[in-house]
Amino acid sequence: MLLQAENAGLRTAIEQLRSEIEALRKQIKGPPGNSENSSQPPSRDRKGDGRLERKHGERGAKAGHERKVRPLVDKPDQIIEAKVGSCAGCGQDLRGVTPDQVIRRQVTELPEIKPAVIETQQAHVTCPGCGAHNCGELPEELAAGRQFGPRLEAVLVYFMHQQHMSYARAQAALEELFGIEISEGGEARVMERAGELAQVKADQIAEVVKCSPVIGSDETSGRVDKDNWWEWTFVSTQGVVHVFEYTREAKAISNFMGEHRAEVWVSDLHKSQLTAPTQTHQICLAHQIRDVKRLIEEQPDLSWAIELQNVFKAAIHLRHKRDNLRKQLKPDDPREPMNEPWFKRQRTALENQLDTLLKRPVPPGRAETLRERYRTHRDHVFVFLYDARVPPTNNACERALRPSVIHRKISNGFRSSWGPRAYAALSTVIDTAKLKGQAVFETLVNLMGLPVLQFLHPAVAIHSSA
Repeated sequence: MLLQAENAGLRTAIEQLRSEIEALRKQIKGPPGNSENSSQPPSRDRKGDGRLERKHGERGAKAGHERKVRPLVDKPDQIIEAKVGSCAGCGQDLRGVTPDQVIRRQVTELPEIKPAVIETQQAHVTCPGCGAHNCGELPEELAAGRQFGPRLEAVLVYFMHQQHMSYARAQAALEELFGIEISEGGEARVMERAGELAQVKADQIAEVVKCSPVIGSDETSGRVDKDNWWEWTFVSTQGVVHVFEYTREAKAISNFMGEHRAEVWVSDLHKSQLTAPTQTHQICLAHQIRDVKRLIEEQPDLSWAIELQNVFKAAIHLRHKRDNLRKQLKPDDPREPMNEPWFKRQRTALENQLDTLLKRPVPPGRAETLRERYRTHRDHVFVFLYDARVPPTNNACERALRPSVIHRKISNGFRSSWGPRAYAALSTVIDTAKLKGQAVFETLVNLMGLPVLQFLHPAVAIHSSA
């Protein structure tokens, strides 16, 4: 009887311990999400003590890398020669001796910048014969009402848009660097005008992008007059379009696309992206690799997650290998590495590995959720291995939105109705220029109107109309 009572007590204690263990397991949430194992931005990553941390790479060149030095320009503006006059040892005249070596060094400097002011004097004359009123005709570049030239306006737009300067900081920079005084109201008029000029070109870029066969998209939050809006970006090989919408839902995509329909839509797995008008989708594998990495951190012994991550990485590596080989081919070479037998064999092997993994049983929780996700979107995982136009990730969209996130954090949003439209239009023009290898500043100079510096040349004459 005593043993039975002890056994009963032990069973009760065991059951109690099991209940406590199960309750503790439910409280365990696994490692916290960060920018490397989820879609969380790096700015929200935390240090070990809980403080916010933005990660930085190690400084300096890696071991074994070639040392980099600043290259010398071929045609310097001025050459200062340091010749040897006489020998420091015996005093012999060395001016006629050819140097054994000439060591070249260069100092790069900015010349003093002084603003140029061009004045127009428009004559108004009343005809003594008929009394008609006549005005001298101003050149188009110096039309009435214009106070600043395109290069000065481009500098201001570059400061405020590209370098995210506030009105006060841009105002101070213009005064200290160039000796130019401008009010904050004047800055606002320049930025608003820049947005209006950019909008014309942005609309043209949008028409090209929405007709593209492959389109990538992403979105980030924004503040417009104290309300939460969303900045969308739509990217193709032809251009980058930024649009502000009040919603993150599918309506934002339909507003942009209109009646157009893409062949492939590249994006993350947000539900609004999955409703985009397209024939098929390519889900971003960079997002999936991060999600699987978080599962690996939670369950390090789960081989299914490790194998799945390796399959995704191998697929991206295979595509990069194909792209590198394509670059090595001559322009008139008809071969396409994506059609080569070795490429097809490796692609088939990856397809089979993924199918096998999706049939394998997994523990409940995050692993089961991911498995069901990839079962649902099985046809949208490896589209980029069949179509050379399709990238494996939507990283191009995320890179396009990164400056907007910085601008939002610095400015805390837009307070005018024209602000977000101007910012989106300028971002569209600038990002598309970058995509085509064009210089940002020259793009802004050309945007802001006809040049005026030619009027500083004495040969230029301004003629007045009779």
